Amino acid sequence: MQEEYKEKSIRAIVSGCIESYASGFSDRHISEVDDEDGTINMKIHNVFIAALGPEIQYYSALARSLDSSLGNMLEKMAIKIATLHYEVTQHVEGVLYKEQTDYIAEILEKYKRHALKPTLNDYLKINEKKGEIIEKRHESDYYLFDKETGQRYLIELKIGGDLDNKKARSEKEALLEQYCILTNELNDNSKVKILFATAYNRYGEGKPWTQGRVRQFFAEEELCISRDFWNLVCKSERGYDIVIDEYRKNAHYINEALNQIKDAYLP
Repeated sequence: MQEEYKEKSIRAIVSGCIESYASGFSDRHISEVDDEDGTINMKIHNVFIAALGPEIQYYSALARSLDSSLGNMLEKMAIKIATLHYEVTQHVEGVLYKEQTDYIAEILEKYKRHALKPTLNDYLKINEKKGEIIEKRHESDYYLFDKETGQRYLIELKIGGDLDNKKARSEKEALLEQYCILTNELNDNSKVKILFATAYNRYGEGKPWTQGRVRQFFAEEELCISRDFWNLVCKSERGYDIVIDEYRKNAHYINEALNQIKDAYLP
């Protein structure tokens, strides 16, 4: 795909997603003004927030709704962009061996106890095809297949980078099992990569990613933070810059939607 056409395609997806999101976000909340079970109305009954006044009460409820729905929009937008350059699937299924699942459980327990720091060398013994055969299917955030290079990417995307303490182990386990399924099929572990990705860097763009829970379960080479993530899904070294630039150009749609909602709830 020519670079100029690629950039136009990416920008069209970003602008379209933002405009559609803003319109839907506004319409949904405005339609719920008189609905006690509406998204904002259900969140304004916190008496401790209500005591601070109606504006704080409203903004507190709206901010939570905005943060959640905006994250969902970014996930969908990234998938749409990725389909320009990759074959995108959101599940992996196939054959595992008991020897592999036992090994995965062993290294994850060591990660959990801080007895082992994750490295890519941990994968060297994971391809032992021994023991009982297990058929398994996993739902995946992103499974990208680059037809040009044959490279496959298994991506766990957390928009802001929050890795739940209770889910960190199980999420890495699911990725490792997907990795085994694919490498068993391909007989080549060099063509499959596991990545922990974020849409932005919570520590500031370009700064080191230091979240302990992530580093407890993911190796340095498995981190795909902010710029690296958007460059990957855009398949361009300018991917992040293109996405952010186009987002900023169209952010006024979201601001206009927020003003319309405010006028409806705080006349």
